Amino acid sequence: MTDKTTLRDAAMTSKAWPYEEARKLLKRYPEGKPGGEAVLFETGYGPSGLPHIGTFNEVLRTTMVRRAFAELSDQPTRLIAFSDDMDGLRKVPDNVPNGEMLREYLGRPLTRIPDPFGKYESFAHHNNASLREFLDRFGFDYEFLSSTEEYASGRFDDTLRLVLERYAAIMDVMLPTLRAERRETYSPVLPVSPKSGIVLQVPVEVVDPATGMVAFVDQGERIEQSIFGGRAKLQWKVDWAMRWVALGVDYEMAGKDLIDSVIQSSKIARVLGAKPPEGFNYEMFLDEKGEKISKSKGNGLTLEQWLTYGPDESLAFYIYREPKRAKQLHLGVIPRAVDDYWQFLGQYPGQPIEQKLGNPVHHIHGGKVPEATLPVTFGLLLNLVGVMGAEATREQVWGYLGNYIADADPHRHPELDRLVTHALAVNRDLIAPTLVRRAPEGVEIEALKRLDADLAAMPADASAEDIQNQVYEIGKTGGFEQLRDWFKALYETLLGSSQGPRMGSFIALYGIDNTRRLIAEALARG
Repeated sequence: MTDKTTLRDAAMTSKAWPYEEARKLLKRYPEGKPGGEAVLFETGYGPSGLPHIGTFNEVLRTTMVRRAFAELSDQPTRLIAFSDDMDGLRKVPDNVPNGEMLREYLGRPLTRIPDPFGKYESFAHHNNASLREFLDRFGFDYEFLSSTEEYASGRFDDTLRLVLERYAAIMDVMLPTLRAERRETYSPVLPVSPKSGIVLQVPVEVVDPATGMVAFVDQGERIEQSIFGGRAKLQWKVDWAMRWVALGVDYEMAGKDLIDSVIQSSKIARVLGAKPPEGFNYEMFLDEKGEKISKSKGNGLTLEQWLTYGPDESLAFYIYREPKRAKQLHLGVIPRAVDDYWQFLGQYPGQPIEQKLGNPVHHIHGGKVPEATLPVTFGLLLNLVGVMGAEATREQVWGYLGNYIADADPHRHPELDRLVTHALAVNRDLIAPTLVRRAPEGVEIEALKRLDADLAAMPADASAEDIQNQVYEIGKTGGFEQLRDWFKALYETLLGSSQGPRMGSFIALYGIDNTRRLIAEALARG
């Protein structure tokens, strides 16, 4: 057990990125936040679509920084999950029912559009409920805020008054960033039309900042209307800055695609007399072709897909690593992430505190790292179910695991049992349809015959190490140019894959007799 002082001292110099981010907040408030207020973390969510892997990514990484800060400081913290649900609907999402109905409400705030799923009072309420259910599922500690409710309650009114008072200075920040034609109509304030209910993109004249009164033209008529109480919202970059100021946000990260927004919003926050929050810009995920993931293209990986083929911890592990480097996000990265997670988990107990704080599992579990070991790697499980075929069952897999584990029982190894379920799904959907076992050729034929004879001479309970030694010896003396050519031949002829496990471990797991049947089938193809 590490005492708090030792941990804090190590965290102060740790190069793990959550600690580097958390130390920014220590510099921000060396004496603590004034009035003893909680240091406020924020993540934003656009509820025009359902929560996705990017939402999980941002909330998880922010939570990791929050936990790191808690290890560095005794200051209280809060995390706000903010929904921009007062935005006008720009286009109809592809993944919702009743799209034609939604088309009638383009431009209206998301909270004033009927729910196409028919469950909630509005489209935004439906998606906000999905967000909260999503965050709750993973046990995140957060407070939910709705843009519509905050505007309507008057909570933003004082900061909105400041926006009107400093309107010219805000325009000085924004206009140079806009194209010439956009400058002609740009307004930081977007009034809600009293006629149509649409969030209007029209020029606005400030009439009286004290009362929030502005003037604008709506369907040919000049209207004077206060922007207080939810009768207007702000343009995106101004809205973000206003929210930081009104709520007192101290930390918010954002994707690399929002770098310009962060710069402009930070300038506006300073115009409003506040210091913008700390944070950093993380890199975006790429598909397997190296192209940016787009919801409209559908070239990404959904959260549901990942959690079908790998456990929560493997996704958290993948998200933790190198947040400022673009990474490919596709089904092929899941098995490696699973095994890497378990490798780091196994290393954690024996590491000194400095290494523990740099270990991803420390941040995945908030310092409360479970003590667990995995007797079989996920990669080996995948090879096992691959040779068993698409119809393999959980009970059959556990039968084979009895060849390898003395106490092979799903109740004694719940984590392994969970991985068996994921492995069966991977095999059913992704591996089995693609496996093609080729016929052996040349020196491969004699090498396989020799392996069969060696296995026949070994006891049924031969160790993985003894089997591996025999396999290795055949590769060295069997006429192969390179040892890896022998292993590649084994993978391609016996497993139907171009790569695979340590063969000694696989044969011990699958069983000597079963492996000899695989060899016989391969030789018959030749």
